[in-house]
Amino acid sequence: MSVKWTSALLLLQLGCYFSAGGCGKMLVWPTEYSHWMNMKTILDELVARGHQVVVLASSASILIDHSKPSAFKFEVFPTSLSKADFEIAFKQLVSEWTYELPKDSFWSHFSKMQEASWKFVVISRRLCEDVVKNTKLVTKLRESRFDLVLADPVGHCGELLAEVLKVPFVYTLRFSLGYQFETLGGKLPVPPSYTPVVLSELSDKMTFMERVKNMIYVLYFNFWFQSVNFKEWNEFYSEVLGRPTTLTETMGKAEMWLIRTYWDFEFPRPFLPNFVFVGGLHCKPAKPLPKEMEEFVQSSGENGIVVFSLGSIVSNMPEERASVIASALAQIPQKVLWRFDGKRPATLGANTRLYKWIPQNDLLGHPKTKAFITHGGTNGIYEAIYHGVPMVGVPLFADQPDNIAHMMAKGAAVRVDFQQMSSTDLLNALKKVINDPSYKENVMKLSRIQRDQPMKPLDRAVFWIEFVMRNKGAKHLRPASHDLTWAQLHSLDVIGFLLACVVTAVYVIIRCFLFCCRKVVKSGKDKRE
Repeated sequence: MSVKWTSALLLLQLGCYFSAGGCGKMLVWPTEYSHWMNMKTILDELVARGHQVVVLASSASILIDHSKPSAFKFEVFPTSLSKADFEIAFKQLVSEWTYELPKDSFWSHFSKMQEASWKFVVISRRLCEDVVKNTKLVTKLRESRFDLVLADPVGHCGELLAEVLKVPFVYTLRFSLGYQFETLGGKLPVPPSYTPVVLSELSDKMTFMERVKNMIYVLYFNFWFQSVNFKEWNEFYSEVLGRPTTLTETMGKAEMWLIRTYWDFEFPRPFLPNFVFVGGLHCKPAKPLPKEMEEFVQSSGENGIVVFSLGSIVSNMPEERASVIASALAQIPQKVLWRFDGKRPATLGANTRLYKWIPQNDLLGHPKTKAFITHGGTNGIYEAIYHGVPMVGVPLFADQPDNIAHMMAKGAAVRVDFQQMSSTDLLNALKKVINDPSYKENVMKLSRIQRDQPMKPLDRAVFWIEFVMRNKGAKHLRPASHDLTWAQLHSLDVIGFLLACVVTAVYVIIRCFLFCCRKVVKSGKDKRE
């Protein structure tokens, strides 16, 4: 570590020592890509407040570069996976989900989604085994005496490490498939009558058939999907802990769930006191653009610019799709800044410039930005909301179609299908969000909601992490539903008891009635005789 970083950390620790609350020591179990970017924002703030942060990174990590100087300490563990294997497997998952799943029928889509997800689960488990079965590493972590584990449940193991080390843990996540982890692990109520299941692409105002569809998603994710995917995790966790347990039971011990959305994005629904919404925690004011880029933006005049990015994961866009997109962009009066890493499309217009990387937040915050063409990642959507930029959604995989569905329901976006769209489709979508003032008005309303909070999302996330460290947990916020069986949670035992009472009462009444009837009949016969 450089002298600069060492001096900074010493100053932070001294400040922490003399502060009233003291500082904590945190172990972090991260995941990759946008999940790591969100988590890193929280960790940067925690380090700035004087906390010690140790990131447990595998030797195969894609984005977490432990070789660079950092305020974090990296504990790198060896794994049987290579970095290339990890990246290839992840991009293969993305490619299958993007180009194959949309072609299938409803039920086939479910089956292939599970198959694709299982490949990622296998990788997650191998990484977890490489940690918890590394006796030397586990001993070192125990001796470090951490105050808290911060984890993203999309990559299982953080909760298991917390159990092994006997320290409280906090989750930070966007969502899990069908709210499985939140409902089964966190006991979060998700009424299917008005709460759309993640990936269903529904809103909170559903028709009868949409509610049928939503219920099918609930049954699929909460029963069949989890029964297949969780079985091996249950056996593995029981083996490591030396006692019978399940993945959901272990996840249910989370002190806090920091959900990376907010009510500008979510539909209103019930939540629990240990669930805190911190969406947009990475959003910040725009910084000046690089000189060459600023000159290009200014050259747009009154027409302004369009910002276009499909994220950092998808890099193998077919040439035919790139050509269709470039042709549409060439027909708008705005200048376009397109994040694109591939062969230059033959139909690219003079108004469009290609960049391997763009300062997305700074461009979205520029006063000349008229629209944002996005794949629908949560980070990009929140930057667009924060800066008040209407969107054209081109969702590709995972939660992206669902995210765009949320923005469409709130009147802030138009969606086009990546596989099926023509140049005319994309052109019309762009004209609609740029020329129809309602889209700008709606996204500005969302922007005001995002900014009008008593506490910034990042401060809220850090507060609750520090709260858990100060108080050695937050058990007082944990609902009693964690201690109930599935039948007790849904009051099936009470309903059964009450039904039994009613049946018994009805049976007794009927028997008494029949007895009285027989007495009356017999008495009548005796009199006639």
